[in-house]
Amino acid sequence: MFGALGKLVERQIKKAQAEGQLQGLDGEGQPLPDRSSEAMSDPAIAAGHRIMAQAGVLPEEFDIKKQLDAERQNYSALTDPADRKAAMARIADLEMRYNMARDARRAFMR
Repeated sequence: MFGALGKLVERQIKKAQAEGQLQGLDGEGQPLPDRSSEAMSDPAIAAGHRIMAQAGVLPEEFDIKKQLDAERQNYSALTDPADRKAAMARIADLEMRYNMARDARRAFMR
């Protein structure tokens, strides 16, 4: 069965090549992006995230995660106790928002 499926896929690829559908694709001639972080994740969810990223509609949690990482980096460089306290409050707020957005996405994708 797998042999027949492999032959079908091979025919479809050859047809697409003959029709020029595999020319001028985004990223053509460039190395594949590093997706090692997806190795332990659900392939369907990872594919969904890539599709959303290409469409420019990533869930809010990804933007919040970037902000959270930046705030954590900033916090480690602070020395003034008042500044550290304010930064910790921002981190706590971002963590709460991140967890809520992540949980909402997970509930939606079930």
